[in-house]
Amino acid sequence: MTRVRLAVGGALVVVAASMVAWSLAYPQASLSATSVRALTDCAAVVTLGLAAVPWLDDARHRAELAASRAAPLAVAAAVWLIAELTRLVVATAATAAVPLTRLGSGTAVDYAVATAPGRAGLVGVVAAAGCAAASLASRRPPVGVVVAGLAAAGTVARTLTGHFAESAAAGLAVAAHTLAAAAWCGVLAALVLTVEHRGRWARVLPRFSQLSLGCVAVLLAGGVVGAGSRLADAGQLVSTGYGRVLAAKVVITAVLVTLGWRNRTMWLPAARTHRATAVLSRTRAIVELAVMAVALALAAGLAVTGSAS
Repeated sequence: MTRVRLAVGGALVVVAASMVAWSLAYPQASLSATSVRALTDCAAVVTLGLAAVPWLDDARHRAELAASRAAPLAVAAAVWLIAELTRLVVATAATAAVPLTRLGSGTAVDYAVATAPGRAGLVGVVAAAGCAAASLASRRPPVGVVVAGLAAAGTVARTLTGHFAESAAAGLAVAAHTLAAAAWCGVLAALVLTVEHRGRWARVLPRFSQLSLGCVAVLLAGGVVGAGSRLADAGQLVSTGYGRVLAAKVVITAVLVTLGWRNRTMWLPAARTHRATAVLSRTRAIVELAVMAVALALAAGLAVTGSAS
């Protein structure tokens, strides 16, 4: 499966999951805002994963993996930048309650500078632009550190506005939850895009498994704290749009954790001992990644859905 087909397939999964998130949250959310936010977040996650993936390989092969990720990293960062700009324009139009065709540049600038969500979006734009520029500068692994830092900053920026800005503990928990999810999903996406041989799967998969364990622990802990700060009682999981999307995300997360554990106990030993072919490893990774894409789209739906009250 080519990278283009993977990208198109992933985008279709994200759009379909965004429609589900919107239908669950209706009428508290906008389909356009949900879809654009989901695509933006996924592009940022893939950028972060591609920046970090060479560090999963050993020192001898790290530069080779960094070179192979150079082209997809540049594309992912460029797509992220376009998506961030689109998201900022859509958010401005929604806030100003005007059609996109009648949105003026002055209104967009005012929104980006004078409002907290606008400034957070502007951070995302700057981070994406920095990633795009840095990805073209060099193919050496150290460049990935810069890109990963920028991608992390852009990914977290929007979580620290709105409701979560009112509580330092909730904001910190959701930021940690977001970064853990981005690292877990993004690095797996990077593996799918860059690893083609059984030998490399044998080297990188054990380290990815260790990374994913830590990410899952942080993700679950941060998610519990964040959800607790938004929901007054369990009944809101059904009675509010936010609660319904959250319930769906919990179910998908449970499926994802179960799938990840199954892969850890079956796929990992086979890959480590070269008993799993590159095709098998890639297929297992794609299946897990598809479920991750659904979870990311639901998370985007949560982000654009109104208060649970």
